[in-house]
Amino acid sequence: MELRALAASLGLLAGTLATVASGTTAQAAAQDATTVYVAPSGTAGAAGTLADPTTLASAISRVATGGTIYLRGGTYAYSQTVTVPQGQNGTASARTTISAYASEKPVLDFSAQSESSTNRGLQVNGSYWHVKGIVVEHAGDNGIYVGGSNNVIERTVTRFNRDTGLQLGRISSSTPASQWPANNLIVSAESHDNADSDGEDADGFAAKLTTGKGNVFRYAVSHHNIDDGWDLYTKTDTGAIGPVTIEDSLAYGNGTLSDGTVNTNGDRNGYKLGGDDIAVDHVVRRSIAFDNGHHGFTYNSNPGSMAISNNLSIDNAERNYSFDKGTSVFRSNTSCRFSVSGSNDKTVGSADSSNQFWTGTNGSRCSSYSGALGWSFATDGKLAVTLGGKAVTL
Repeated sequence: MELRALAASLGLLAGTLATVASGTTAQAAAQDATTVYVAPSGTAGAAGTLADPTTLASAISRVATGGTIYLRGGTYAYSQTVTVPQGQNGTASARTTISAYASEKPVLDFSAQSESSTNRGLQVNGSYWHVKGIVVEHAGDNGIYVGGSNNVIERTVTRFNRDTGLQLGRISSSTPASQWPANNLIVSAESHDNADSDGEDADGFAAKLTTGKGNVFRYAVSHHNIDDGWDLYTKTDTGAIGPVTIEDSLAYGNGTLSDGTVNTNGDRNGYKLGGDDIAVDHVVRRSIAFDNGHHGFTYNSNPGSMAISNNLSIDNAERNYSFDKGTSVFRSNTSCRFSVSGSNDKTVGSADSSNQFWTGTNGSRCSSYSGALGWSFATDGKLAVTLGGKAVTL
């Protein structure tokens, strides 16, 4: 009997030690995981391996600085915002990454949220993160909101959200201007069919109200949003934002959703570049505005010295270029009309003969830009645009 008791005790002790060891290992992995896997069926307490995936919120809490969170394909149903917390940062040499796994397509669906300014989808308040290859849809506010700095948001799709699809702005009302989001790159991203209930706020992309310097949009496409394609609005309450660069990008069909719903309340511009008579020297180059519901490119009361160069604006409902004041510099821009009469362009500032603005007739370059619009992302992420089947080079 004594031998049996001793054997049982030893067995119990071994089991306890195994459990402790396993728990210790899991805890260590949770605190310092360089690679974490997430799946729609994952659970918070899972190991986060390919065979035993966890949740996105759990992965964010356990991934190591500079590590990678891989999202398996499928639909993730959420009712609450998923947040990368302020202070949880990667580094300049090793960003922490959230990425689609291989060629799979993860869709973060926030349909369970009601329309509310507190109901964002994915909120990136950390710095030096890289978000790549995901779709965010149906959030009660922004699909992706970036409050941190030095982040890269790449090959994302933000669609059917109830405010701007992808927006940059301060983390909270108490965040000082020195900590407003800066030096973020939005690249090879698409944002479409974002619509709020009053039709006045949901843009494709926005860096407005409270953003710092050095934010860049490159190879981005904004279409069929209920308000503007891009919104760089400023207001007196918060003052000037940092200059934004938009390059090699496309805005079309804004003001009308893909299903034909037309907005009569919002601004409906392709690129809205200011507000409240506050001067900010944005840069917009090699970008296209096509068939938007109001202006193609508009200063929107920004009296600054913007650099507007090598852009193409076609068949927007009002002006293709609308700049009523300021000292902006215009070089090598083209304005064409084929099927929409609109109004003559207005460009106050420095505009030389390299531009071909619309003042009643098309310039010589317009013959290369007629026909239906087409676009795609190349394998390297660059935006390829065609008009009438011919490649557009600006």
